[in-house]
Formats: sequence, C-alpha cells, structure tokens
Amino acid sequence: MARKSVQARQAKRERLVAKFAERRAQLKAEGDYEGLDKLPKNASPVRLKNRCGITGRGKGYIRFFGISRVKFRELASDGKIPGVKKSSW
Repeated sequence: MARKSVQARQAKRERLVAKFAERRAQLKAEGDYEGLDKLPKNASPVRLKNRCGITGRGKGYIRFFGISRVKFRELASDGKIPGVKKSSW
C-alpha cells in the first residue's frame, strides 16, 4: 500500500485540477500563457498520476478497472469482479 502522504498529495492535486479546470480552459482559449504561468503547478492535469483506488499503488495500474494488477488478481481470484475469471489452458 502506498504511503498516506503520497495518497494525500495525489488527492490535493485532484482537487486543484478540478478547481482550476474552467479557468485553465479559458486562459488557453485566450492564448494567455502568462496567466497560465501564474496558476499553481499542481493545477495542471498532466501532474496527476493514475493510482489504484484501493491501495494507492502507482505502478501496474489497470485503467479499465481503476485498480492495480495486484488487487485485480486478488479480487478476480475471489470472484469479486463480475465477468472476470482465471483462465487456464
């Protein structure tokens, strides 16, 4: 599981991106790059990282499910993800 501080930092970035989304779009449409420069760096959506919704793990993220590969395997093995089953051949 990721450290709580890492998860908190990510949550703070997500709040900032949501807060400044409209303003960023307006400044970009106007071509006011100096105004964009004055916004907080963490208000840029590029600085967000895909993280597991359960553990906060940053690597091995499966976008379709929104969880990491480790949690995906656990949940799939337990039959808790509908439509997913362990394959064998």
